Amino acid sequence: DLWRHRGNRRSICFLMIAFISVSDRTGVQEFALNLAELGYDIYSTGGTQRHLAEVGLAVHNIESLTGFPVILGGRIKSIHPILYGGVLARRDVPEHMEDLQRSGIPPIDLVCVNLYPFVQTVASGASLDECLEQIDIGGPAIIRAAAKNYPFVLVLVDPDDYAEALDCLRMEQVPPALRRRLAEKSFQH
Repeated sequence: DLWRHRGNRRSICFLMIAFISVSDRTGVQEFALNLAELGYDIYSTGGTQRHLAEVGLAVHNIESLTGFPVILGGRIKSIHPILYGGVLARRDVPEHMEDLQRSGIPPIDLVCVNLYPFVQTVASGASLDECLEQIDIGGPAIIRAAAKNYPFVLVLVDPDDYAEALDCLRMEQVPPALRRRLAEKSFQH
């Protein structure tokens, strides 16, 4: 069930949800553990999910959110309207929230994604097939979707930003300027 009561509030709210899928796994275990302590449900893709599970973190696979399996040997993992709907819905537009509720789509509050190391793979002299497999499709799309909706979705692409983001999340206040700076940074990634 994607709904629950929060604290003493009598209204029903969506769970806080983070989507994490990273190639650079620097600091992501500690980051995810802290998110879980803050009450986030975490969804992830295969390799990242296994990496997070190593520290005992309960992480949901993306298939449990989308209801669709990873296909084409992993080429299609995170490209699904449930994930994109949850990221792109503006929380201040009632029609968006009604669409989510009607469709059973939870809002995604945080996207932590970084891309396959395409440039490094090419520079290493890897084969054409290896290089082609390092062209990330879903990563850039979900990063851009989160950045487009940065007032409502925190987007992280750089492990150096995890600590600052966590500090703000602990205070339950992520300043608009930080949200915007992280969104701008995501377009440079």
